[in-house]
Amino acid sequence: MARKVFEDRLSELHESLMSMGLLVEEAIYKSVKSLVDKNVDLALEVVTDDQRINEYEVKIEKKCFELIALQQPVGTDLRRIATMLKVATDLERMADHAVSISKSTISLKDEIYVKPLIDIPKMAEIVKEMVREVLDAYISLDREAAIQVSKKDDQIDKYFSMIFMELLEIMQQDPAKVNQAIHFLLVAQHLERIGDYVTNVCEWIVYLKTGSLVDLN
Repeated sequence: MARKVFEDRLSELHESLMSMGLLVEEAIYKSVKSLVDKNVDLALEVVTDDQRINEYEVKIEKKCFELIALQQPVGTDLRRIATMLKVATDLERMADHAVSISKSTISLKDEIYVKPLIDIPKMAEIVKEMVREVLDAYISLDREAAIQVSKKDDQIDKYFSMIFMELLEIMQQDPAKVNQAIHFLLVAQHLERIGDYVTNVCEWIVYLKTGSLVDLN
C-alpha cells in the first residue's frame, strides 16, 4: 500500500512537471513572437502568466520535500525526486528569460526596427525544439535522446555569435541604434541561456537513468 501511494504521488508530480514544461514552451514562443510582431499585448501575457509557472515550481518543490520526509526514499526513487526538483528549477529559469524577452518587446514598442528580425526567430525555433524534445526525453527517460538534444546547443551558440557580430557592426555604424541593438543582443543572450538550461535538464535525465552526473555543455 505504501508503495502504491508513493507511485501515485510521483505520477502526480510528473504530470505537474509536464504541465509546467508546456507553459514554459508556450512562454518562449509567445515572447519571441511578441518581439517579431511588436505585439505588446502578447508580451504582457507572458509577464502575467509567469506567475502560474512560479506557482508550479513552488508546488512541485513542496510535494517533493513532503515525499522525501514521509517516504524516506533511497536509490532510484530518491534520484527521481531529485531530478524533478532540478528540472522544475531549470524550467522556472527558462520562463524568467522569456519574461525578459517580453520586456524588451515592451521597451521597443515605439521604435522602428533597424532591420527585419531573421536570425533571432531562427535561434528561437531551435530553442523551442530543444524544450519540446527534452520534455519528450524526460517522459520516456531516453538517455540517448537527451544527449542528442544537448548537442543542439552548439547551433544556439553559433547563432548567438552571428547575432552579436552583426549587432556590433550596427552599433559602430549608427550610434543612434545602440539602445535597440543592445535589446536585441540581450534577447539573443536570453535564448542562449535557455539553451543552457535545456542542456542542464538533459544532464539530469542522464543522471536519472544512470546515476552518474555528466557535463553535456
